[in-house]
Amino acid sequence: MDLATLIPLALKTSIVFIVFGLALNANLNDALYLFRRPRELVCSLLSMNVIMPLCAAAIAAIFELHPAVKIALLMLAVSPVPPILPKKEIKAGGGSSYAFGLLVAAALLAIVVVPLSVELLGRTFEKTIHIAPATVAQLVLTTVFLPLAAGIAVRHFAPAFAERIAKPMSLAAMVLLVISALPILFTAWPAITSLIGNGTILAIAAFVFVGLAAGHLLGGPDPEDRTVLALSTASRHPGVAMAIASANFPGQKLVPAAVLLYLIVNAVVSLPYLNWRKRQRAGIVAAVGT
Repeated sequence: MDLATLIPLALKTSIVFIVFGLALNANLNDALYLFRRPRELVCSLLSMNVIMPLCAAAIAAIFELHPAVKIALLMLAVSPVPPILPKKEIKAGGGSSYAFGLLVAAALLAIVVVPLSVELLGRTFEKTIHIAPATVAQLVLTTVFLPLAAGIAVRHFAPAFAERIAKPMSLAAMVLLVISALPILFTAWPAITSLIGNGTILAIAAFVFVGLAAGHLLGGPDPEDRTVLALSTASRHPGVAMAIASANFPGQKLVPAAVLLYLIVNAVVSLPYLNWRKRQRAGIVAAVGT
């Protein structure tokens, strides 16, 4: 097995084990959290699946961007929550039940919502684009549902074992993620830098900022829920976005580089929000303690 095959396999494996490690601290009630709260579910879908596609379409129309960047933003806007995001949300002070529940709800609904959203975007821009529900189902099954179900099952039947291995499992998976992602980033760096210019960074930053603002405002009165929805609205599943782009725009070889650029800009733009939410969380905890 050569490195070209080994590195993507290691990346996928790390994501699976990150989700599994997170699920060791969850239960079925967490997974079904949003389905028992229809108002919060509707607000989440409005923020993620209505506002963000409209935002991406507006950015694509306003900015003179490279076609690969426009395609990447549009496909990201209709993609579900990335499977490793709950770990980041919980660390930032987000509610764990809402984070897990939104991951499950977004992944399940993505099987219908993503193909429908892609069709609507195609009609808007007078392009014939589509993605098969089976393709989306396969992605969310392997990266979300299977590791999530496995972790919840271990937690249910062997809670002491689950508690013992949760932290080392998550740590090992994160190390593997970094190790496998760095060569991909290094190899793609020339393609990434070739996309910078003509307002590309500003456009991507605007996309992320709108996601953070929309999620924060629609997250309801609970500060923890606001944090989760803000990050979930601004952060999308890169694998789904690239799968849609690959199926419909095979000639646009720079789309993966555009998605990687989005991930970098997202991390930078989200950092002040993350620090702000952490400080607020710390202040609330300190106030309660006194």
